[in-house]
Amino acid sequence: MALAIFDLDNTLIAGDSDHSWGEFLVNRNLVDQGHYKTTNDKFYTDYENGCLDIFKYLEFSLTALVGLSQNKLNNLHRQFMAEMIEPLKQPKAARLIQQHRLAGDRLLVVTATNSFVAEPIVKSLGINELLATDPEIIDGCFTGKIVGTPTYQHGKVERLNSWLQENNETLDGSCFYSDSINDLPLLLEVARPIAVDPDDALRQEALHRHWEIISLRN
Repeated sequence: MALAIFDLDNTLIAGDSDHSWGEFLVNRNLVDQGHYKTTNDKFYTDYENGCLDIFKYLEFSLTALVGLSQNKLNNLHRQFMAEMIEPLKQPKAARLIQQHRLAGDRLLVVTATNSFVAEPIVKSLGINELLATDPEIIDGCFTGKIVGTPTYQHGKVERLNSWLQENNETLDGSCFYSDSINDLPLLLEVARPIAVDPDDALRQEALHRHWEIISLRN
């Protein structure tokens, strides 16, 4: 059994779930529309350019969860899935996941997106194991803070190494699928790095290192 690791956003789905969640909140008038959209877009541009301050972004994005009941959040997420995520699902990604499952590989998603947003998406793709940024929850409510290390850039490697120890796993024969130069630290760790519809920086890196480049877009 080998470990098949997947990034989520712009890899398994054809868009960014974290940014889409912000768009969803704006569309539902659950946040200050003008300010929130401008700030959300700015953070996404920083992410694409590889210069995102992950802690400032998480402070911004998780604040929107504070004060909402779990029932309200669950209802919102179901609507979010139907309206924003289902259109981003890719048949080729589903076939890739199934290919690894039939090969007996262990499937794991590692994403910088917070687990509230990411977990239902990952489960809907048929993958049960996830490493994501963990929001702090006290007495059933989000505090706007995080717990532990964000799964972003080198944080993905740190969190994965802890997971490997806890699960008695290794990276022997492992592969990692990602679209983003932000994932270069983890791509360098696996046996088989695969660039998926990569951004320009990752495409250049993949070409230089003779990594496989694939597309899951329709």
